[in-house]
Amino acid sequence: MSEELQLFVKWTEFLKWLLNTTDKFPKKARFTFTTRIDNLALDILEDIIECRYDRDARKAGSRKINIKFEKLRILLRICHDMHYLSTRQLEYASASINEVGKMTGTWLKGGVGS
Repeated sequence: MSEELQLFVKWTEFLKWLLNTTDKFPKKARFTFTTRIDNLALDILEDIIECRYDRDARKAGSRKINIKFEKLRILLRICHDMHYLSTRQLEYASASINEVGKMTGTWLKGGVGS
């Protein structure tokens, strides 16, 4: 399986887990954290797709996606601090984001599948 396909599959799997997890956040967090987290994660998926089909987008893609990963990490840490996420959930999310982040960097910097 190509690096590009592995990246897409990993992010899609994480995205399904994340959407299911944020759906269980308290009602008071749905219009703040849930919406923002879900939209960021979906934006990352869109960025990956754009980079796949647009070589010009790849040039700025790595930086753009990394900034969104960092925003997502920070929001998830805040949710953990507010007890919307367990420590185990935060650890899983962080590990997933880090893994996909490394894969994205390799792919967009001219690694396999470029």
